[in-house]
Amino acid sequence: MVVGGSGVDTVVRVDALPVPLADSHGVGPILEWPGHTGGNVALGCRALGLRVGFLDYIGDDWLGRLVRERLAAGGVDFEPLLSAQGTRRAVNLVDPESRRMSFYDARDPGGLRMPRAFYLPHLRRARHVHLSIMDFARHLLDDIEDLGVPVSTDLHDWDGLADHHREFALRSDLVFLSAAGAGERISSLMREILGKGRAEAVVATAGAAGSYLLARDGGSTPRLIPATRPPGPVVDSNGAGDAYVCGFLYGRLSGRDLAQCAGLGAAAGAHACTGEGSTALIGPADLLSAGV
Repeated sequence: MVVGGSGVDTVVRVDALPVPLADSHGVGPILEWPGHTGGNVALGCRALGLRVGFLDYIGDDWLGRLVRERLAAGGVDFEPLLSAQGTRRAVNLVDPESRRMSFYDARDPGGLRMPRAFYLPHLRRARHVHLSIMDFARHLLDDIEDLGVPVSTDLHDWDGLADHHREFALRSDLVFLSAAGAGERISSLMREILGKGRAEAVVATAGAAGSYLLARDGGSTPRLIPATRPPGPVVDSNGAGDAYVCGFLYGRLSGRDLAQCAGLGAAAGAHACTGEGSTALIGPADLLSAGV
């Protein structure tokens, strides 16, 4: 079960980042890709053969229709609630090296809550819950804990300081984040999450440099998990972190140990870079052969 994090990316290819200040720039085709972090995790896990439910808010607008259509085509059981504020979106400037600058429009109003009568039956049927760091999603944590359902989250580029992410970090069983957010402090931040929270493992992804795994029973130094070579030319790295999460969760739900899960995550993340707009979804056979 995935909760929160759907939306649409508008992708603009630019010659370089930062973009020089000018009145206008000519660019190639501007593309719209429905997904975002929650949508990408839902689609990626479904492509790996897992049954996936997805709960979120979207707008009754053309962006929301794009989200519905892509999730339906991917076989995800999407049950949205309508938001009068519209569907979340982002404008991503992407350079030839696949680095990006994202302008994120969250849309959700302050105080938004998902009705308990709506989400609780879904939680009761779930083997695992993945929470996107939407503010309304944090209010499901008490019920998830009471039900004893394992929960994961992706903190993205959390620097360890912003309060918004902290509850997700300390109340999840598996915590993913980008190493870029904390920079040189990433190892100490991973140890802090384990020391103060309930996580059995923290994973920091670092792109082509690999990823780092720190387990509760594995010592105090994060273990380097080498990056997997992509099976084709790198087209778009957007969504690679979400794909990593999918590969890792597939391994964990299949009973593999944490290091094996991280290897599967690395393989899924590398595969995701070979297609545009998070469309390169790896299947279980390719994942298992690449992640050995």
